[in-house]
Amino acid sequence: MMENLRTAANSVVLKIVLGLIIVSFVLTGVGNYLIGGNGNYAAKVNDQEISRGQFENAVMGERNKLQQQLGERYSELAGNEGYMKAMRHQVLQRMIDEALLDQYAKHLGLGISDDQVKQAIFNEQAFQSDGKFDNARYNALIANMGMSADQYANALRRQLTTQQLINAIIGSDFMLPGETDSLAALAAQQRVVREATIDTRALVAKQQATDAEISSYYEQHKNNFMLPEQFRVSYIKMDAAQMPSEVNDADIQSWYDQNRDQYTQPARYRYSIIQTKTEADAQAVLDELKKGADFATLAKEKSSDIISARKGGDMGWLEPATTPDELKNADLKEKGQLSGVIKSSVGFLVARLDDLQPAKVKPLAEVHDAIAQKLKQEKGLDAFYAQQQKVGDAAMNDTESLVGAEQAAGVKAVESGWFDRNNLPKELDFKPVADVIFGGSLLGENGTPGSNSDIITVDGDRAFVLRIAEHKPETVKPLDDVRDQVVAAVKQQKAEQQAKQQADKLLAALKKGEGDAALKEAGVSFGAAQTLSRSQDPLSMKAFDMPLPEKGKPSYGVSNDAKGNMVLLALDEVQAGKMPEEQKKVMVSRMTENNAELAFEALMSNLRKEAKIKLGDAAEQQQ
Repeated sequence: MMENLRTAANSVVLKIVLGLIIVSFVLTGVGNYLIGGNGNYAAKVNDQEISRGQFENAVMGERNKLQQQLGERYSELAGNEGYMKAMRHQVLQRMIDEALLDQYAKHLGLGISDDQVKQAIFNEQAFQSDGKFDNARYNALIANMGMSADQYANALRRQLTTQQLINAIIGSDFMLPGETDSLAALAAQQRVVREATIDTRALVAKQQATDAEISSYYEQHKNNFMLPEQFRVSYIKMDAAQMPSEVNDADIQSWYDQNRDQYTQPARYRYSIIQTKTEADAQAVLDELKKGADFATLAKEKSSDIISARKGGDMGWLEPATTPDELKNADLKEKGQLSGVIKSSVGFLVARLDDLQPAKVKPLAEVHDAIAQKLKQEKGLDAFYAQQQKVGDAAMNDTESLVGAEQAAGVKAVESGWFDRNNLPKELDFKPVADVIFGGSLLGENGTPGSNSDIITVDGDRAFVLRIAEHKPETVKPLDDVRDQVVAAVKQQKAEQQAKQQADKLLAALKKGEGDAALKEAGVSFGAAQTLSRSQDPLSMKAFDMPLPEKGKPSYGVSNDAKGNMVLLALDEVQAGKMPEEQKKVMVSRMTENNAELAFEALMSNLRKEAKIKLGDAAEQQQ
């Protein structure tokens, strides 16, 4: 049972299942998970007690993790009593499995030294800052869990011991290269077959369907003829893009004056620099420049800033927000002006102001249309939200109709035609709208129209308020409405039965050596030989399930093809296959991953069978 675990050593599946990863306690806050608790127990595993406190802390950790993963969806699940019970059950079963693994590791005499625990703590990324162990961070995190250093170390020791158990088991087995080659050859094997097809479609035309057969089939397959739940709704649509939003030149001018900074191009400066490592080197450069040396030439020769040096010291155009403080403080105001020696965080600089552009404001005429569009959108949104409030209040004040909401919106409600979940009208085809309509909250007793909806907002600054006008529950379509479908199904069923009987009869004849005459009488013949590889095609699957042919004598079988026809197969030859190395590696990898979970389940099943597991009051009261 345990031999297969070796191939699962690096399986993601197994690591997830067995990973009692301590850092997860940090992230989810399961502080007392491995600490004893008071009160009645949740379970006893071979006399080892899982206390109520341990169980409730683990449940709380699971809730926290789900809330982080699901966000707003979690509140919906948290209100589902059945879901929460199932979640609690899963948590307890996981704790039982962990206890069994811990006990099995102790039985084998596995243990982890203090040095190994210490090294694992140092290596844990959650406790590191800038790639190094941070003792303050470590203490803060375990304190946040409500654990002492000793308690955390004990929990980590359990996790490492469990991993040691897995390593001990998987280290006792290995796969020989010959085994891999044999599996690859088997997977790459090909089979040469001939096919003789019994055309089911041709038999359908010969079938008759009696009234009794039609009625019987209809009664047995009513679920295939369901008419889905249907609705007609009345709704009012609100759209921000259609709200009145006229603006005038005075509005535009006022907004432009108040937000002039948005259309201002700040002053721009262009500097060149020469960077040196020492103040003396910078002073020497400055002295040469004052004597008339070429700035660009000196920058290329002597600047330690490689990037600007390649450009002769040129820094490009800079705005105040992107200009280093050292250059700002140099107080360079005129083109060509040199700075003194400037001390910086990277050494010393000599700078020159090469050019400057004063601040520039875009004229109103240039931005007039953009401001007008912006103000129209803002006014439209203001009107949209105001209308939502009015319509929503009116719909809640008069829950028996949309008359009040129509008056508030200034439009008549639209009446939809009949629709179901699969063909929502295009105008209403939004998930939030569908959730409200099909959620049942708008239906009264016995499926009658109920109250108005709240305001339903959707993407694109649109909103709806609606009510159910009429409702039809899910029902079975009358036989008269689906008679043609039922007749076709009955004929198809009878044709398939006839084809199956004919195929079985021919197969028996072929196995007796009397196939030629039987095939001729049935008007069926084998086609040309073809070579099949393993696939999910029904005929390929059947061909690889058939017994090997004897020398000069094919083996026979029967199957359905993808079109529903019955097909007789003659297997003439089995050809050895050779799988490319890369494909072989992929196959072995997939087998390892698939076997990992099966191997672990086998181990846990064996441990559970031999264990005495008793649920306590804390668990049973949740069942």
